[in-house]
Amino acid sequence: MDETDKRILNIIQTGFPVCERPYEKIGEQTGLTEDEAFDRVKAMFDSKIIRRIGASFDSRGLGWTSTLCAMSVPPEKIEEVAGMVAKYHGVTHNYERNHNYNLWFTYIAPDLDAIDKTLSEIESKSGYKVHNLPMLKKFKIKVDFKFKEKEGAGK
Repeated sequence: MDETDKRILNIIQTGFPVCERPYEKIGEQTGLTEDEAFDRVKAMFDSKIIRRIGASFDSRGLGWTSTLCAMSVPPEKIEEVAGMVAKYHGVTHNYERNHNYNLWFTYIAPDLDAIDKTLSEIESKSGYKVHNLPMLKKFKIKVDFKFKEKEGAGK
């Protein structure tokens, strides 16, 4: 990853251009053509430096609610249950932990009734208890990973 890639990452993490030609705008900010900017972003995506490009919404600000869930699933069933959980549209994160509660996921929905209904359905389909751990206080607001650029790079 060179200085230009770092600069692109810093730009798109916090302010991906919302316009008709976003890669042209990124190119203008980094001294690249539109195609060069697109190719660099695609290369970082293909090499898994970038996992996702998309909007992030404040679900609470939109009136939705979310919860953290934990399950204790036998190791031989973890992939099957995690795959089933991942199919629900409101699941935003889904991961295995090295703990008695070894499957954790976050779920968002329009209201508490929808959360209760879905978690009951997951319990019924999987045969395992879902522990609903709703947020009491918000601590993390946003995380950006700033990539240190050399002085004067890309200018």
